Amino acid sequence: MTGRGGVRAWVLASRPKTLWAAVTPVMVGTACAISVSGFAPGAALAALGVAISIQIGTNLSNDVLDFDRGADTKRRVGPPRAVQSGLLSRGQVWAGAWVAFGISVACGLYLVAVAGWPVLVVGAVSIASGLLYTAGPWALAYTGLGDLFVLLFFGLAAVCGTVYVQSLQVPVVAWWCGVAVGALATAILVTNNLRDREEDAFAGKRTLVVRFGPRFARFEYAALLLLAHIATLPLVPALGLWPLLSWLALPFAAVVLRSVWRGKGAVLNASLAATARLLLVFGVLLSTGIVLGAAN
Repeated sequence: MTGRGGVRAWVLASRPKTLWAAVTPVMVGTACAISVSGFAPGAALAALGVAISIQIGTNLSNDVLDFDRGADTKRRVGPPRAVQSGLLSRGQVWAGAWVAFGISVACGLYLVAVAGWPVLVVGAVSIASGLLYTAGPWALAYTGLGDLFVLLFFGLAAVCGTVYVQSLQVPVVAWWCGVAVGALATAILVTNNLRDREEDAFAGKRTLVVRFGPRFARFEYAALLLLAHIATLPLVPALGLWPLLSWLALPFAAVVLRSVWRGKGAVLNASLAATARLLLVFGVLLSTGIVLGAAN
């Protein structure tokens, strides 16, 4: 297959609307580092580079592997994928994935130099998990483990890892922030899987939505939004009421929840983008609250 290439094709393949799932945990983790007087701008930028490049690498490899497994076809109701639509060839997308993972390794080596071997372990596991998300006989996305993967790596690992590479410690505040951010990042995936339920079932992709149905997915989505906000409550003893600034996102969350609860098929494309924006808004408010709480 020969792809037509071009900047638009690469932007499409990187799935930019969901990249806030990589940016937000680094932002919140940096706020946690500031709260313990551990802010290190070089390490923060490197952590951001690792997070974005791993997500892009994962997205690109998923583009190829989902196509190979028959999960991306002309029946697709989501945005077109680069390989499936012929915008890029399999070889081009694979090359792009390895370039992205290579960038993550380069940024990660700097972090290993400043923060030690634990960063190497977490980075290696993160890249391996990104590849195994859709690769191999027990691909995470095809066995219903994708939700857990996102919660762990886009929440706990990303937030706590960002704090650690800057301050060489992981305060309790960071663990709760990891749960909150990871819950909303997982909500993005739930929306994606709810939209693609019929096509995934046809391709043998046994996501939780396929296994338990759309009603389960909508309750899971609501529970994740609730968890994200509840997880900020344990921050109050250490930082006062400031972290509860994140609750200002609740009206937006209610609007997005309504769209997910009622929507199906291509209508959920807008809900997915809105969930990513909700994660960003929540993250900005939470980060602001953490910094203000630490200063007061």
